[in-house]
Amino acid sequence: MSRTDVDTTPDNQPPGKNDHAFFGQPKGLMTLSGLEVWERFSFLGMQAILVLYFADAVASGGLGMSAGTAASVSAAYGTLVYLVSVAGGWLADRILGSYRAVLWGGVLIACGHYSMAVPTATMTWVGLGLISAGTGLLKPNVATMVGKLYRTDDDRRDAGFALYYMAINIGAFAGPLITGWLGDHRGWHWGFSAAAIGMTLGLVQYVLGRRHLAGRAKTAEFALAPDAMRRAVRLIVVGVVLAAVIATGLALAGWLTMGRFVDLLTLVSVIAPVAYFAVMFASPRVTPEERGRLRPYIVLFLASTVFNFILFQAYSTMMLLASTNAETTILGFDFPASWYASALGAFEVGLAPVVAALWVRMGRGQPHASNKIAIGVVLGGLSFLLMALPTSGHGGEGHLMSAWWIVGSYLLLGLGDILLETSGMSATTKLAPVAFSSQTMSLWFLSLALANGIQAQTVKLYDDVSPPAYFGVNGAIAVAAGLAVMAAAPWLRRTMHPVH
Repeated sequence: MSRTDVDTTPDNQPPGKNDHAFFGQPKGLMTLSGLEVWERFSFLGMQAILVLYFADAVASGGLGMSAGTAASVSAAYGTLVYLVSVAGGWLADRILGSYRAVLWGGVLIACGHYSMAVPTATMTWVGLGLISAGTGLLKPNVATMVGKLYRTDDDRRDAGFALYYMAINIGAFAGPLITGWLGDHRGWHWGFSAAAIGMTLGLVQYVLGRRHLAGRAKTAEFALAPDAMRRAVRLIVVGVVLAAVIATGLALAGWLTMGRFVDLLTLVSVIAPVAYFAVMFASPRVTPEERGRLRPYIVLFLASTVFNFILFQAYSTMMLLASTNAETTILGFDFPASWYASALGAFEVGLAPVVAALWVRMGRGQPHASNKIAIGVVLGGLSFLLMALPTSGHGGEGHLMSAWWIVGSYLLLGLGDILLETSGMSATTKLAPVAFSSQTMSLWFLSLALANGIQAQTVKLYDDVSPPAYFGVNGAIAVAAGLAVMAAAPWLRRTMHPVH
C-alpha cells in the first residue's frame, strides 16, 4: 500500500477544507450518513408499526391496548431512548470514545430488533430495552462525529448537516414501507425482523468506512484517569444490575405498573435537563465564554421540545388517526396505514438537498440559526392545525378524510423538521463547551426525551377529546412558541456567537 492510500489525518482532527469527496463534503460524511440510513430504517420502520402493534387485538397478534394507552406507551419508549442518550454522551466523552460508543450502540440496537422478531410479549419488552440502550449510545455520538468532520469556520457545516439529515430520512422513508407491508401482510414480528436486518447492514458499512472518520481513536478525548475509569465501570455495572433487580421486584409486587412506569419516565424527562444544565453551568471545565453561549442554548432546547412534541406524534396519534379516520387509498392504490409515516421521510429526502443548496448559495446571508429553528416550530404547529380541519365532522358516521390531508400535514412537518433539526444539531456542535462536546449533543436529545415525556401524558387524552380540539390546541401552542423564538431573535443573534 502506498502512502497516498493511507489516511494520515489525526484520529480526532477534522479532515480539512480540501476534503470534498462526498457531494462537496468530507468523505466521512458518507460513512456516517450510510449508518444513519440503516439506523433510521430500523428505528422508524419499527416505530411506524409499534403503536399499531400495541393497539391491535391479541387475537390478531397485537397487545390489545386502547388507542390512548398505546400512544402513551409508545411515547414512553421514546422518552427512555433519549434519556439514555445522556449516558451515551458521557460514556463517549469519558470512557469509550465516539467511534466505539457508536459501534456498541449499533450492536445493542441490532440485538434489540432481533429480540422483537420473536413473537412473545416478553421479548418485545426485552427488545425495546436493548434498542433504548443502543440508541442512547449511537444517536448523540453519530451527530457529534458529523460535527468533528468540520472546522468551526467551515461554511459547509450547515449544508453537511442537511445532507446528513437527508440520509437519515432515506431510511425514514424506506423503513415504514418495508416493515409496514410485512406487518400488514405477514405479521408484526416479520416487520421487526426487517428492522433487525437493516441495522446489521448499517453496522457493516460503518466498520468498513471507519478510516474516513475523525473521533475514531481507541480512547476517549477526555478520558477519566485509569483508577477513576475502573471505579466508574464498576459503578455502572452495579447500578444497571441493581436497577434491574429493583424494577423486577416492584413489578412482581404489583407496584410498578405500566402506567406508573410511564409517569416515572415523564418525571425524569423533566428533571434530567434541568439538572444537566445546572451541572454544565457550574462545571469548572466550562469557561465564562462557553457559559455565555449556553444561555441562548436554553431557548433552542425549549424550541426543540415544542417541535418534537408534534413531530413524534407522526408515529403515534397520527398513525392511529390514519388507521381509523383516513382513507388508505391514493389514485386507486391501497396501502397500509403505516405507510403514511413514509410520506414524512419522502418529503425530507426531497426537501433536504434543496435546503442544503439554498444555504450554500446564500452563504453568510442565510437566516440566523435561531430564525431557522423558529420557522421550523411554526411549521410543526401548522401541520397540526391543518389536521383540525378534516376532523371537524365533514360527512356522516364512518366518513373517512382524504389521504391528502395527512400528506399535506406531513409536508409541513417534514420541512419544519429539516429547518429545526439541521440548524439545531449544527448549532449544538458549535455552542457546546469543549469538555462536554458529546454530552451537549446528548442534552439536545434530552429535548427529545422531554417532548416524548410530555407527550406520554397528553396523548392519554386522545381517547377523551375530539380530534379537532386535540390537534387544534396542540398546533396553536406550537405556533405561539415559534413566534416567541422569532421575537427573541435579536438577543439570540448577539449571544450565540460564533453561530450565525
